[in-house]
Amino acid sequence: MYQDSARTVLRAADTSQAGGFPRRVLGYLLLGPAQVPWRPGRWAVSLLAVAGAALLVWSSVIHLMLWSDGYRDIPTIGPLFIIQGIAGIVIAVALAIFRVLALIAAGAVTLAATAIGLLVSVHMALFGFQESLAVPYARSSLVVEFAGAALLVIAAACIMTGHWLGRPARTSQP
Repeated sequence: MYQDSARTVLRAADTSQAGGFPRRVLGYLLLGPAQVPWRPGRWAVSLLAVAGAALLVWSSVIHLMLWSDGYRDIPTIGPLFIIQGIAGIVIAVALAIFRVLALIAAGAVTLAATAIGLLVSVHMALFGFQESLAVPYARSSLVVEFAGAALLVIAAACIMTGHWLGRPARTSQP
């Protein structure tokens, strides 16, 4: 259903000048595995998206466990942990259900930003808090988050490549 909406929005953006750019962006955000022209590729993109969603849930559960183990008492960091835990699970569930480019990108950005936040807090204080890679779950969360982000970036690249390869070439009219 939403795949057809994406095609309709992109087709309308191609044929009309008014509102073309916003419609085109919306159309791209709604693209999903159906844009991959070969059937095994559609399955691969779906598996990548679901695996990335599972790793996002794993990362979120780690943050919720750490929040309950005492990170809740750290100013700014505590609220960020609970927000990441809840938002990550919500994004992951939506991603596993719909598998559209917007959710794939949101999952990848969430995972990468979380891992980068940990690295920043290890190498310099983040919001006045210095972390260590020796604490429980630090190294495993980095592996989970970077692996999940990589899977989702690959899924997004496959969708975009499939969309671009499946589009007919434009012919210029005099």
